[in-house]
Amino acid sequence: MPLHSDDPKSVGGYQLVDRLGAGGMGVVYRARARSGREVALKVVHAQYAADAVFRTRFRQEIAAVRKVSGAFTAPVLDADPEAARPWMATQYVPGPSLARRIRDRGALPDAEVRGLALGLVEALRDIHRAGVVHRDLKPANVLLADDGPRVIDFGIARAVENHQTLTETGQMIGTPPFMSPEQLVDARAVGPASDVFSLGALLVYAVAGRGPFDADSPYLTAYRVVHDEPVLSGVREPLRGILERCLSKEAADRPGLGELAREFATALPERPDGDPATMTLRADKLPAVEATRPATLADPPDPARPRRRIRPLLAATGTVGAAVLGLTAYLTLGPGWAQSADRPGPSPSATSRWAALPSGWKPWQTTAYETAARGVRKAPEGPDGTVRGGPDCRVYEGAVYCGGYRTLPVRLDGRTGETVWRVGPVGAVTGEDASTFTILGIRDDAVLVGQEPDGEGTTRVLAFDTGTGERLWHRAVNDEWADVIFSGDIVVLPEGDGTSVTARSLRTGAERWTERLPARHSCGFTETGKGLYAECFPDAGGTGELLVLELDRADGSTRRLTVPSAAGLLGVSDGRLLFLDRTQDEDGNMLIGQDAPYARIRSVDPDTGAQSTTKLAEKYAGVVTLADGTLWFATSTGQITAVSARTGQPLWQTSTSLEQPGEATYDPRARVVYLASASGRVGALDARKGTLLWETLPRAERSDTDWGATEVRLFEGALVAATPDGAVFSLDPAHPGRKPHSG
Repeated sequence: MPLHSDDPKSVGGYQLVDRLGAGGMGVVYRARARSGREVALKVVHAQYAADAVFRTRFRQEIAAVRKVSGAFTAPVLDADPEAARPWMATQYVPGPSLARRIRDRGALPDAEVRGLALGLVEALRDIHRAGVVHRDLKPANVLLADDGPRVIDFGIARAVENHQTLTETGQMIGTPPFMSPEQLVDARAVGPASDVFSLGALLVYAVAGRGPFDADSPYLTAYRVVHDEPVLSGVREPLRGILERCLSKEAADRPGLGELAREFATALPERPDGDPATMTLRADKLPAVEATRPATLADPPDPARPRRRIRPLLAATGTVGAAVLGLTAYLTLGPGWAQSADRPGPSPSATSRWAALPSGWKPWQTTAYETAARGVRKAPEGPDGTVRGGPDCRVYEGAVYCGGYRTLPVRLDGRTGETVWRVGPVGAVTGEDASTFTILGIRDDAVLVGQEPDGEGTTRVLAFDTGTGERLWHRAVNDEWADVIFSGDIVVLPEGDGTSVTARSLRTGAERWTERLPARHSCGFTETGKGLYAECFPDAGGTGELLVLELDRADGSTRRLTVPSAAGLLGVSDGRLLFLDRTQDEDGNMLIGQDAPYARIRSVDPDTGAQSTTKLAEKYAGVVTLADGTLWFATSTGQITAVSARTGQPLWQTSTSLEQPGEATYDPRARVVYLASASGRVGALDARKGTLLWETLPRAERSDTDWGATEVRLFEGALVAATPDGAVFSLDPAHPGRKPHSG
């Protein structure tokens, strides 16, 4: 809907684009952040802004959404409950509500009900594990995205342990056709089972086109909810029997979510066309433990590989992220797993897929801002209200090295998580108050750091001694036309105006060689196994072809190849360079962005330049990683697809609860793929079958950052990961539920 003449132009730095809807309490807009990212922005009506009870309820809603994260909930990205008109920005989900879908097209067929039912069960699982009860699960609060439903609007949600209500005497909060009997009789008795009742009523509505207690007035409807049996005409067995139990008057008689997942997966047919969005939501992906148990502290994520800054035309594997929520505790364990809680458990045997852990290691969790033993002991705070975070970490010889936005580089003990040093003194690194520090690489007892000060066109490259944290050398570079790349025992830096690059020793900064770059091109570097390659895109008015340079690390000599500009280099497979071609529109323009799909695999012989293409069986999108002859595609909703790099055919596809996951990490020994989400959730999948082995719950405690997830790092049998808000942690992949100690 178009904006009204009295609508503001922007709220909280977000430009309003149009209206998504309006209600008695506020307006929801489609808005755009400065980065171009679209959000759903909920703004409270002015008349309620002065109502202390309403403001408290709005703060409660923000807190509830921030706690919850999963593939089937819309995370909160930003909020200001103290503004003159309080507002909250959440992930924008393109798609109609279930209420509108039923109103426009009638009841859902059984094949569509399957994906809806299993998706909502998983959403409720994440909500309840966060210690939250939604209390208003209704068709208007379920959005139907292409890859599954999303639960929104936690306006009357509350924490399970918080029995204080904001309901005034005689005021009924909720939507009667989808409220549980206990909500209407005694709000203090409301627990997770209340949402199961609402789920049953919602699914009856989806299948039959009407609710099980519909009446001419909300008061009569409420009476029927409390006293009458549900009307289930139009709902066939065996689904009917399941929903009857969901709609039991007594909360104790309703099924748990794990049981519901198994029964829905059996009772509801898969789509005839084999839609993977519904086929992969299997019951064995959901926990056997009940979601009503209280949450306890769980484990941490991994950071390591340098985040290469990717220019628009090079955004083949870019990650768009929003950091959300923080909760800790439960794991989703696949078949054959037992939840180990905080019990140590036995060490992996020689025949186990898991490697032995380092001597002296134990699960730990810390932050990049803890007091250091040497160097700058206390992390600089920066101006009031500034956000720090987005740590990127790498592992080297028993230690973990991390840096991030406004986060000075630190060394952590990989076995205990203790902070060994923070680079400094502060005067040795200028512009630290508004810089992003990226760990580029570690070798020869030197850690290479890239520093990008805000608002400057110059990047600084600094090398520090891994043992002491003392600065070894530094150099300012202009990387407008070329990236900085660490490869082998050298670092390749743009020189002068960016028309040439110089290779330097990582330890000393001494020059090794200099090579000119192609004129009128912008270049990004990629290291693939034994090779170092520059992908150079023509500037405006160029030929449109991608020029690929293979550089010899020893002397800088180059060999040139040309490929279509729709391609992005991923790596080497079977001795050939592997590119992915982007899909093009009707005018032949390449589609870019995280959600732009790939069309085909392009294989190039690095010696002859001979090329061949293989069409992908489907057009896949998302973050893509090449390892062991397999392409791993990870979508923002947590769907992971393995595709053969040789044939382009899918090997398996699995839905997870990982929201906005980063690049996959492949462990060849265990034959496991690890991924971390933007909220700090870590998941493990069997690389051959796609079986979800386990997932942790999120670890991020703040949702006001806008970084994506980092990669999971392998640390001598353990894993290391990080969250966008600064947490760094290490876990045992054989016992991921063990409680960490504070580093």
